Amino acid sequence: MEASTHTVTNQAPPLLGYDVFTSDRALTEAVGRHLAPDLLAEAREELALLGRASGSAQVREWGEQANGNPPRLRTHDRYGHRIDEVEFHPAWHRLLGRSVSAGLTHAWGRPGGHVRRAAGFLVVSQAEAGHGCPLSMTHAAVPALRAEPELAAVWEPAALSHVYERELRPVAEKPGVLLGMAMTEKQGGSDVRANTTEARPLAAEGEYVLTGHKWFCSAPMSDAFLVLAQAPAGLTCFLVPRVLADGSRNAFPIQRLKDKLGNRSNASAEVEFDGTTWARRVGEEGRGIRTIMGMVAATRLDCVLGSAALMRQAVAQAVHHASYRSAFGGPLVEKPLMRNVLADLALESEAATALAMRLAAAYDAGETDGGDAERERALLRIAVPAAKYWVTKRCVPVAAEALECLGGNGYVEESGMPRLLRESPLNSVWEGSGNVQALDVVRALRTEPAALDALLREVGAARGADHRLDRAIRGLLVELADLEGIEARARRLTERLALVLQGALLVRWAPPEVADAFCAARLGGDGGAAFGTLPHTLDLRALVERARVEV
Repeated sequence: MEASTHTVTNQAPPLLGYDVFTSDRALTEAVGRHLAPDLLAEAREELALLGRASGSAQVREWGEQANGNPPRLRTHDRYGHRIDEVEFHPAWHRLLGRSVSAGLTHAWGRPGGHVRRAAGFLVVSQAEAGHGCPLSMTHAAVPALRAEPELAAVWEPAALSHVYERELRPVAEKPGVLLGMAMTEKQGGSDVRANTTEARPLAAEGEYVLTGHKWFCSAPMSDAFLVLAQAPAGLTCFLVPRVLADGSRNAFPIQRLKDKLGNRSNASAEVEFDGTTWARRVGEEGRGIRTIMGMVAATRLDCVLGSAALMRQAVAQAVHHASYRSAFGGPLVEKPLMRNVLADLALESEAATALAMRLAAAYDAGETDGGDAERERALLRIAVPAAKYWVTKRCVPVAAEALECLGGNGYVEESGMPRLLRESPLNSVWEGSGNVQALDVVRALRTEPAALDALLREVGAARGADHRLDRAIRGLLVELADLEGIEARARRLTERLALVLQGALLVRWAPPEVADAFCAARLGGDGGAAFGTLPHTLDLRALVERARVEV
């Protein structure tokens, strides 16, 4: 029997048993906007099913279990044989199996596939972010594989499969596979041209053996990896399978697993290639960066989606807590200053979702034969690194402020907020950190006029609708007109570009109160450096209500 002093009152119930997809107005509206009408009913049904699962107590428990029981490296079996396997908690396999079966590695060539997959990725990442890594890399490997049609004919159908098969076997014997990537090395990091891994040609055409190391190899239990190595003609892309066609294990020694700040459920490893590691060339010798850039661009968009997911979940938790918590004589959500904070967080989350889903739609359009396909591909060239730079950087302050909305409760592990906060810096680091993205934007401006033209057309579609957006566009044009010293101000330029793009999208498609708030605070200079500094004259209640989850 509990003592009377232990009676629990004024605590928010856990945010469980809800549909992560249909409760997200910004996401559901984006899906309706970017999918063809004949695809909508089926897509909404699939996403709602995934949304209910992702908001269920069971799947949330799997996420806690997968993060509370990180993967373990087993270099040898009980008899001393080298096996180099990583053991995961059963919850990891349940999460991964559910997401693969939902088609989250299947976008290429599927009508509306990128928008449907992006929405699903955003939904499942709110339940557990770590298992998104193998999903992302498997999806993103497809355009790189297509540089070698013979390889693509074997591996692409298995990568697009809705079947999760965890055992390592030859690709011909598996109904579905996962693919990873191993690019960076100790001495080079993002400067992959400094890679020292060597590829020595064998007698058979396209076959090599590798000698070297990789400082980061994500999801090392995948079936194969795209790897960069120095061939006789220069840096080249290779496919390295874990199991060879005859059923024997490829030489793939795993040295250790990384002990990371967050992303605890997912394994990241250091691996060695010992001179007998068999590899198959992908694309031409010496064209490795060009070959693998399609994969890099797709994973960068998933970084944007992953950050948008973390922000949405953080905001949903904060609004939910404030809706049930009473303080100073009334519900916390009704307090003007708390409402300002929540509205500001919700605004950042919606802008991230709108931009991420627009880029997914550009991927779909870019796969068609229509007249706009080339322009959409050009837009991706500049908008993906800009979005990757800005959205992933906004994730950390959003997660931290949302945690603070829960007070001391948010600082306790059981709330789930510390896991969101630890995860929040990941996507700004993975697939090229901030400077790499900003310099990539500069490179696109200098070398690809079509990319800038596509961007200006995109933001130009909203001109005349809001004077603050118009002024921001003019300011961006002034910045772009002067390329002197552009490298030193690449971050400033990339930030402005991303904000103008977000503002244009919200002005075109979001409710007036959302667009008005964004233009005032993010483009018009009428907001502070911290969250909760929106002009009090805005319709803050509408912004908070739009972000609320009904349970």
